[in-house]
Amino acid sequence: MRAPASVLLLLLCGALPAQEPPIIDMHLHALRVQDFVPLGGPPPIPHCVPMTDYPVPDSGGRWAEIVRSRDLPCRALWSPASDQEVMERTVAVMNRRNVYAVTSGPLVERYAQAARGRVIPSLSLRGPEEPPLASVRESLQTRRFAVLGEVTAQYAGLAADDPSLAPYWALAAELDVPVGIHIGTGPVGAPYVGFDRYRARLHSPLALEEVLVRHPDLRVYIMHAGWPMLDDLLALLWTHPQIYLDVGVIDWALPRAEFHRYLQRIVEAGFGRRVLFGSDQMIWPDALELAIESIETAGFLSAEQKRDIFFNNAVRFLRLTPQQVATMHGKAGN
Repeated sequence: MRAPASVLLLLLCGALPAQEPPIIDMHLHALRVQDFVPLGGPPPIPHCVPMTDYPVPDSGGRWAEIVRSRDLPCRALWSPASDQEVMERTVAVMNRRNVYAVTSGPLVERYAQAARGRVIPSLSLRGPEEPPLASVRESLQTRRFAVLGEVTAQYAGLAADDPSLAPYWALAAELDVPVGIHIGTGPVGAPYVGFDRYRARLHSPLALEEVLVRHPDLRVYIMHAGWPMLDDLLALLWTHPQIYLDVGVIDWALPRAEFHRYLQRIVEAGFGRRVLFGSDQMIWPDALELAIESIETAGFLSAEQKRDIFFNNAVRFLRLTPQQVATMHGKAGN
């Protein structure tokens, strides 16, 4: 089997200074602040942490007004006002915490240059023809992108096994490219803030089952861990031992106790070696630190289990070579 493309950029930079043990973030974005204005108003844009601390609306129709409020009775993360500051602050956390990140979004090339080898480029897929299959094939075959994801078909009202997505699954299997698909939580009140086709019923990871049977060698991870559909997730993990999950966004946007209960059930059920760290950092750089902290403070995890989630499981899933792993630990030469 050919060497995976997933960390080609890492090999260009040689060894980095020895520091904290490396973390692989399987779910980070390089996004534009302006794209969040319809959701949160003009920048800087606040985000309640946890999400459930937003005021309760008296109607769904008023939800957008509440989310865009500048006066929120919650602990709020505030986005920077510019794309440049979002990138600089995010990269600063990556450098300080020794984070390597599977990164998608329109600014991914800028992030790759700024992060100097810490970005593993990933191609976003919104749904059929977004982008077209031929374009996806070219981007993956030319090694411009190493991962296909985030696949956000749920926002288009499509389940993972929708027939319109079948050619993309077949392509990923053919090229042996890892895929990360959004299955689980989106913004609170998503249908009322511009995501008209988003539906809670599409949270179930079981929608992946026929895809996995059809393509048994496909490397797939469920972004957001299918929260809150825990029983469906455990059933899928049991039945399909090749599936992984990441804990992006639920590790900082949920109440900490709820996230810990969810993760603890997954680990105690015996699936800790298939849990991948993810932040789902979008335009709130502090979210990356909060996500890391949520694993560090999980008292039910042993030190070994934390290292599995932060690093070892992703090494296995991405099929990194010993040289690539050594580079992440700052032990490889040029």
